[in-house]
Amino acid sequence: MNTLSEMVPFIFKGGVLMIPLLACSIIALAIIIERAITLHRLNINFGDYIMNIHRLLEMGRDIDAISLCETMPEPFDQIFKKGVMNHGKSKAVVEEIIEETGIQEIHKLEKYLSTLGTIASISPLLGLLGTVTGMIRAFNVMAIEGPGKPLALAGGISEALITTATGLSIAIPTLVAYNYFSSRVDYLIRESEKGTALLAEVVAVTED
Repeated sequence: MNTLSEMVPFIFKGGVLMIPLLACSIIALAIIIERAITLHRLNINFGDYIMNIHRLLEMGRDIDAISLCETMPEPFDQIFKKGVMNHGKSKAVVEEIIEETGIQEIHKLEKYLSTLGTIASISPLLGLLGTVTGMIRAFNVMAIEGPGKPLALAGGISEALITTATGLSIAIPTLVAYNYFSSRVDYLIRESEKGTALLAEVVAVTED
């Protein structure tokens, strides 16, 4: 309770630019939590899935193989399902279908990342803008009150420092999260490409 009561006047001292900064912090936190949970669930062993799909297809249980694909997390469920649904077609056709589906579905892995990157970029700029407006305010007070009244300058200087610190405090962890999620998405895309290449070998007919 004491912490909250201390934060409210701190926020007000930062001036009007604290409003977009607070909005950025809330949005960034929500995206970070959502992406962390979603991408953590995508820890998939594609080899195990492909081995089981191959076994089911060899037994003629195509429907069961499709159902197995549907148990995979999004977006890999649709990519693998499309591949299995074209069991028996040529490898070139299967690869083309998988690739087209992948193009449509794989962007879901990058959901909200552009927003996160934007917040990481604009937060320090908003903080810098707050610094400029705070210093302008401080100089205006100095021009009116004179340089001999340091307390009169405190409001503008405080605004400048608070917005700068807030902008950096938002940008730094947001940028770290953005880079981590981007590398995680790149890893998942590479692994899925390897998996779908093996899937095409399993699903397609052998061409003499």
